Amino acid sequence: MPSADAADAAPAAPPPPMAAISHVIFDMDGLLLDTEGFYTAVQEKILGRYGKVFDWSIKAKMMGKTTAESTRILFEECGLTGLLTPEQFLEEREIMLKELLPTCVPMPGVVCLIHHLHANGIPLAVATGTHKHHFALKTQNHQEIFSLMHHIVTGDDPDVKAGKPSPDIFEAAMRRFEACSDGPRCKVGCFTSQRS
Repeated sequence: MPSADAADAAPAAPPPPMAAISHVIFDMDGLLLDTEGFYTAVQEKILGRYGKVFDWSIKAKMMGKTTAESTRILFEECGLTGLLTPEQFLEEREIMLKELLPTCVPMPGVVCLIHHLHANGIPLAVATGTHKHHFALKTQNHQEIFSLMHHIVTGDDPDVKAGKPSPDIFEAAMRRFEACSDGPRCKVGCFTSQRS
């Protein structure tokens, strides 16, 4: 039998309705395309030659950062200074990535989701820290996804002043939707694989 207090309590108010999302901005690596493993494999291979280990704690600090910032973190965390220069590291990494990146595949369910959102009139965009030259390599075999995007903002875009976790890239992508210039009509959903 319920207590008198429970019987006198007012029913809980229903939760407020959720606003409908009018636009979607996607991060790319690890969310739309399965590319994160390539970076890990390449960095493990290079570091292994110097007796260094590339583990999750280092990778988590590097994810989403600019190339310069992630390289600085890698050198600090692994003690690479004096073993090779950042330029040597990036040159070797680039050679390996040029072979691997075109072989990436969409993450499970992505093609269906993108087609569903597009078919329902939701404008889509990509905001990726990836620079244009790597973006071209990664997406060359996935135009069925990327041709449906209203626009794409890459990490080397002049409107992106700071890398993630700064919101610069997502704000730049949002401003490029025509309807988002007046703010209130624009309910943007941003989806990222970035881990905090």
